[in-house]
Amino acid sequence: MDPQVEQQLAPLRARCKDQGDIVRQLKESGAPEVDVKREVQELKNRKKELEDMILSLSPTDTFDRAKMNDLIKRRFFYDISFAIYGGITGQYDFGPMGCDLVDNMLAEWQKHFVIQERMLKVNCSILTSEVVLKASGHVDKFADYMVKDVKTGECFRLDHLIKQHFEKKLSEKKTSQEERETINRKITLLDGMTMEEMDRIVKQYDMKSPLTGNDLSDAMEFNLMFPIYIGPSGNLKGYLRPETAQGIFVNFKRLLEYNQGKLPFACAQVGNAYRNEISPRSGLLRVREFTMAEIEHFCDPDDKTHNKFDQVANTEMMLYSACAQMDGESPRKMTISEAVRGLGLPSLGLLSTPMEVGALDFFLRDRSYILGHEPSQADVTVYKALEQPPPKHLVHASRWYHHLGSFTHNERLDFRGERSSIEQLTGGRQKGLVANETLGYYMARIQQYLLKIGINPKKLRFRQHLNNEMAHYACDCWDAECLTSYGWIECVGCADRSAYDLSQHTKGSGVKLCIERPLKEPKMVESFIAVPDKGAIGKAFKKDAKAVQEALAALSNEDAEKMDKALTETGEYDLNGYKLTRAMIPSFKREQKKVHVEEVIPSVIEPSFGIGRVFYSLLEHSFRVREDDDKRTFFSLPAVVAPIKVSVLPLSNKQEFVPFTTKLADALTELNLLVRVDDSTGSIGRRYARTDEIAIPFGVTVDFDTVNNVPHTVTLRERDSTEQVRIPIDDVPLTVKKLADGKIQWKEVTDKWPRFIAQETTK
Repeated sequence: MDPQVEQQLAPLRARCKDQGDIVRQLKESGAPEVDVKREVQELKNRKKELEDMILSLSPTDTFDRAKMNDLIKRRFFYDISFAIYGGITGQYDFGPMGCDLVDNMLAEWQKHFVIQERMLKVNCSILTSEVVLKASGHVDKFADYMVKDVKTGECFRLDHLIKQHFEKKLSEKKTSQEERETINRKITLLDGMTMEEMDRIVKQYDMKSPLTGNDLSDAMEFNLMFPIYIGPSGNLKGYLRPETAQGIFVNFKRLLEYNQGKLPFACAQVGNAYRNEISPRSGLLRVREFTMAEIEHFCDPDDKTHNKFDQVANTEMMLYSACAQMDGESPRKMTISEAVRGLGLPSLGLLSTPMEVGALDFFLRDRSYILGHEPSQADVTVYKALEQPPPKHLVHASRWYHHLGSFTHNERLDFRGERSSIEQLTGGRQKGLVANETLGYYMARIQQYLLKIGINPKKLRFRQHLNNEMAHYACDCWDAECLTSYGWIECVGCADRSAYDLSQHTKGSGVKLCIERPLKEPKMVESFIAVPDKGAIGKAFKKDAKAVQEALAALSNEDAEKMDKALTETGEYDLNGYKLTRAMIPSFKREQKKVHVEEVIPSVIEPSFGIGRVFYSLLEHSFRVREDDDKRTFFSLPAVVAPIKVSVLPLSNKQEFVPFTTKLADALTELNLLVRVDDSTGSIGRRYARTDEIAIPFGVTVDFDTVNNVPHTVTLRERDSTEQVRIPIDDVPLTVKKLADGKIQWKEVTDKWPRFIAQETTK
């Protein structure tokens, strides 16, 4: 930023850096988790203070949220659900424009990811059995804390209630300085507090219901999932799914079979998810029912390279790493290749993985033999560290390796430079900011998609999760964040979830969700196996007998030992809800066998899109006000996602105009373009303004010259620039189709057809 601005930011950056160092020291010393959480929360508060200051010192954004909301409501992009009955907070109905915009966003998402990446697709049930969400961890951990108004039953999210109460206290003049400092300290620690600690604060400050002034209940845990009972008996408990991912995980075995047992492969699903938010707010940003578009990319945990990574390697991205956040630094622009592979020799690590060999190829791109450089001892060190020649698709590394191989051993000894080990040369294993190629590939593809649908590149960044934000099982996680009038909001998450999900469902179901990977050398393994009485199991469990036998076959040695011991001591054992007896499992046996394959649970890379959040960010980023008339507002949506592609506007409603209007509308519709015909009375300027408001990118006007002159021509108008050209009526449909599909740009149209100058007026 500007040097004077940086001077104002310097103290805040230093405060972040100091706090980041405290967090690092606590982690390195193995401090108690509660102490680390407290200091991390202080770090997040200082980081937010820095970001707020950066935004306040940035060039002024003239965005007017009230004007945009007025346009959204008037043109029914969306509105609160059941509005005539007072509405329900956190629930929204999408109108004609909103539906079409979301459909177009998802259609482009389908092309960009599912088709171009050749993904599989599923459409899984929204009603989800409790046992599935118990295995995934949602039943036990997917919760917030709340309190209730003891008389009305109104619920309040506990941390929000405390914060609102404290903010009110801070605004009162009678609050002493000492009390202000105490309150600010408590607000700082709020996110890291336990339910009991927050409950004590409520009682200490005698907090009441903010709506009625009534007493509040004790704090309680509230699961954010909507509970349901499946079937008339009510015995099968379940929930409305809180995400779409679990449906993909539980179908992994079938998907792997469909993909002929090969990794990697990806599966996508689009659908609604449900979270019973205690206090929804910020419009579409926090709601109870929302659309998700999720991808689960399954890959070998030991090989997370991506065969198309080089296609996106030079994509520049604004990355806000965890380290930068802890040091009070700004996000940094770099290519995704630099982010994944690192910079310089240290990025090569120990050359023990395909990703590191890929980093070598990138490192050599502008170096060594390519520029005629004389080989050095560093080249020899790296050459010797490679276990085998680089694959031919890594062109630079392959040619470099061949070049080094053309020298004799004695000639290599005479190369310039000092000899050193690969560990000395690279400083050991050192990765880039992003954990692996597959994660980086999807981050780049996410950015390409967001920019294509109209997200402002200057208001997009990828922020890496701090350690305390990341799930314990995740390797790395980045959020695509969009800057809106609400601040930076997470729109897309992209995480390496390791093998956690499939491992959990393997344990929960007893069904192995894994792949078989050939071993380099066969090995002998010892197994402890249950020997079931299939007749007794069939008689006891009937249609579930097969599931019981599969669960027995999937038992690990350790679990089989536990079962044998329990059956000996108590005569019973519970396996996935099935009660087994010794009569059903009369014995166990040990056996040794030679195995040629090993069972490996795949890792999962997960891009997860919150469509509602992307939708809202897109509306903010594309909202415009005409420079010459501040009452004329419109959405500058790209044609690829615009709800309606073209309007047809007859200048008069006289009968002789009808054939031309009908011919145009029909021809455009035949090309699958959504058309709006506006033959209402009123000035053409006013009708242009109406079509602009609903983001129609192109308008065709049938005027008197169209009717009276041969050949028949019309005017074609572009929404953002308001420029018009005169074009033969028969050329309009295909021209608009190419514009809408992004195959040609507006400049190509203005270069080909004569400009038409007309003054627009809405009067």
